[in-house]
Amino acid sequence: MVVCGDDGLAHRLAAELRGVYGEQVTLVVPPNERTVRPPVVGRARSASAALFDRVVSAAVGTVGRTGTAGQPAAAPPGGRPEGEVVLEAAELSEAVLAEAGVARAAALALVYDDDETNIRAALTARRLNPRLRLVLRLYNRRLGQHIEELLDQAAALAAGDDGGPGAAVEASTTVLSDADTAAPALAATAVAGTSRVVQTEGLLLRAVERPLSGDGPGTETGLLTLALLSGGDPAGTDGPFGAVEQQPRLLPDDEEVRQATGRQAVVLEHVSAGAGTETAAPARRAMTGVPPLGSLFSRRLRWSLAVLVGCVVGLAVALRVVTGIHPLRAFYITLLDLFAIDDPALREPLGRQLLQLLSAFVGLLLLPVLLAAALEAFGTFRTASALRKPPRGLSGHVVLLGLGKIGTRVLTRLRELGIPVVCVESDPEARGLATARRLRVPVVLGDVTQEGVLEAAQIQRAQALLAVTSSDTTNLEAVLYARSVRPDLRVVLRLYDDDFATAVYRTLRTAYPQALTRSRSVTHLAAPAFAGAMLGRQVLGAVAVERRVLLFAAVDVDGHPQLEGRTVREAFRAGSWRVLALLGRADTSSSHVLEKGDRVVVAATRRGLAELR
Repeated sequence: MVVCGDDGLAHRLAAELRGVYGEQVTLVVPPNERTVRPPVVGRARSASAALFDRVVSAAVGTVGRTGTAGQPAAAPPGGRPEGEVVLEAAELSEAVLAEAGVARAAALALVYDDDETNIRAALTARRLNPRLRLVLRLYNRRLGQHIEELLDQAAALAAGDDGGPGAAVEASTTVLSDADTAAPALAATAVAGTSRVVQTEGLLLRAVERPLSGDGPGTETGLLTLALLSGGDPAGTDGPFGAVEQQPRLLPDDEEVRQATGRQAVVLEHVSAGAGTETAAPARRAMTGVPPLGSLFSRRLRWSLAVLVGCVVGLAVALRVVTGIHPLRAFYITLLDLFAIDDPALREPLGRQLLQLLSAFVGLLLLPVLLAAALEAFGTFRTASALRKPPRGLSGHVVLLGLGKIGTRVLTRLRELGIPVVCVESDPEARGLATARRLRVPVVLGDVTQEGVLEAAQIQRAQALLAVTSSDTTNLEAVLYARSVRPDLRVVLRLYDDDFATAVYRTLRTAYPQALTRSRSVTHLAAPAFAGAMLGRQVLGAVAVERRVLLFAAVDVDGHPQLEGRTVREAFRAGSWRVLALLGRADTSSSHVLEKGDRVVVAATRRGLAELR
């Protein structure tokens, strides 16, 4: 496997392929390491941990190296983990790709942050190896579809010229976006704090957190327990070194579920075909960009117009009663009087003259109201292409910090769900401002670390705070300030460093036990999907279970001895994978025998998905 990139996703993907799937990986990165953040799994540990190791080594007379808990051993003398070769190149040229072994590689991932760089390298790589499995990271989804078709067509033609069309069966091109992969999980966490959604081919899978009852949800009740969450004393009184916590258990068996009474669990709550369209329809209507009629005028102005219309109708009725003329003529004469058209009632009865004076007075009141309505409507249309300010009295909304690539996708996802959003962005040229303008989402321009910015976004009445800027410290500072204003506020942070994210999560949970805190890493959520695509698997989505990830993938039963010829219940392996649904069938019973030609949706751990390979 060859991985080329210039940011943390490249390192995370290489570590995923090497550590989980046991692949030989060649990693191509820029020579300036200051611009490339190394992977968490291969990063040097803290100074205190290193000092501790040296003290222990000196005490026992050893010189060897050991890895931290849950991570592979440190790099060998060559400086890199076994199974990984690193090339440094300022530019991804044809010579660099050839030196990386693309001509002999099974798959190539191009995960540079620049779409043009990935496209150029993909065209070159396809020419070097028509049978190569390509995985591209592109932000532009429409362009990605065209590039995918173009590269697959080029592979088919090249293989046909080299020796028959059958040679191109292995070749494939997959275009993914880390923003699209992570956005659903981030949006779902901000909205419900506990819900996760994965959708494919009209099938909607939704998972929620809930405490297990005495019976424990299991397959016999139609509710699948996907994970048991960790537990412990948040005050840290369970032991001399702090809280003693249980580790999260992914895909537990029925016996574990029955013994976990009262423990929080991630449960598959709903599996149906075509669900979720009811929620998306109103959101699409609200996202058309055409302002509704009621938004053209303020509420006070609408009431003023309604009162004046009522006065006009009342005057017309009174004129009909006084003079006995036809109702339409009475209404017409009232309008003439209202607009001061010269038809004085000099020789008319006293009642008619009084009504004319009242009509003239109402007309004087109507003129400024009509002028205000015209100016307000003009202002509404004039600012339709400008950024909106948060309306007064807004509550129950999500405050979204950052409108970069990730923030833009999260914003779109939240609006598809019909969730009110207020965005905060410091860069007036951010790419997501155009999306916010099109969706008519209020935006506060300003540095979130400055006092008054979050108040302008009405954080006091918000449902949740979703911090997805590219700076860990900015996200943390915003969350800490928001918690000082609203201690019970639900917060979701985008943090890069796993160790830092774990420390922040535990500290915030201890300091604010009554509030929900979640920390998410985009590369942590996106890397499994990229790795699955390099291995020829369709990873539908990733559900974050605390600091671990549960994958949803579509798998063909044919060729898998762990699935083919077994019932759905027999195909389940605790801690590794579970069959959730059979595509093309409305219902999948536990006694259904999986056979050749079936295509199933499985929930799997990363190592479980590697075993299914």
